[in-house]
Amino acid sequence: MSLRETFDEGAEGYDKVRPRYPSALVAALACRARLGPGTRVLEVGPGTGQLSVPLARLGGTLVAVELGPALARAARRNLSPWPGARVEVAAFENWPLPPEPFDAVVSATAFHWIDPAVRVVKTADALVPGGTLALVTTHHVAGGTEPFFERVQRCYERWMPGTPRGLRLTDEREVATDTGELERSGRFGEVEVTAYAQEIAYSTREYLDLLLTYSNHRALPSGARRGLLDCVGGLIEGEFGGRVAKRYLHELITARRTA
Repeated sequence: MSLRETFDEGAEGYDKVRPRYPSALVAALACRARLGPGTRVLEVGPGTGQLSVPLARLGGTLVAVELGPALARAARRNLSPWPGARVEVAAFENWPLPPEPFDAVVSATAFHWIDPAVRVVKTADALVPGGTLALVTTHHVAGGTEPFFERVQRCYERWMPGTPRGLRLTDEREVATDTGELERSGRFGEVEVTAYAQEIAYSTREYLDLLLTYSNHRALPSGARRGLLDCVGGLIEGEFGGRVAKRYLHELITARRTA
C-alpha cells in the first residue's frame, strides 16, 4: 500500500478531526472562481468533504473524485443534503473526463499526491477556457502551544526514524508554495496566492486521533507508532494539562486557464 492510500484506513477519524477550512478562504475561492448556482465544479481528492460541503452549499454541480472507497463513503454521507453533489471512486490520473468541461477544478491538501506528469495538463483539460484552478495547501507552522511542539520533538527523534535533531516548525512568514509548475505550464495564467491562518485546540485524545490521520504516522511499524503516541500523549497530559493548540497556515492558490 502506498502512502497515498493509507488515508483510507482511517476515514472516520479523518472526518472527525481533520481541520475544516477558514470561511474567509472559502469566500475568496468562490469569488475568484465565480461559483454559484449553475456552475460546474470538479474536486480532486475531497477526502471526507472538508471543503466539499462548503462548495456544495454554493449551489451548482459538484463532482468529487476520491481514491479511497471509505473516504468516498464518508464524503457521500456529508454531501447527502445536496443533490447536485456526487462522489466517484477513482484515481484522478485514470478518471475519464466528461464531455462537458468544468468552470472550476478544486483540490484541497491533495494536489501534491497527484502524478506531476498528469495533474496540470489534466486539470487544464477539465476546464472551460478562462476557468479557474483552485488549490489549497496546508502547512503546520510555529504558533499555538509552542513549548509543546519544541518538547515533542524528543518523541519523534526516538520513535520516528529519520527525524532531524532539533527540528522546529517554520514561521508562517517564511512559507510560500512554489507556483512555478503552473506558471511554466503554458496552460495557466493570473496565478494568485493568499494565506489564511487558524489555530485549533485539541484534547489529548483528539490530538492523538489527528496524528493517526497523517500518512507518515500510519506507515510506522505498530510498535513504533504505539511508542510515539504514548510519548506524545504522556507529554500533553503530564506537562500541558491535557490540551494543546496547533497553528495551521492554508494557502489559496488560484490560476486561470488560458484560452
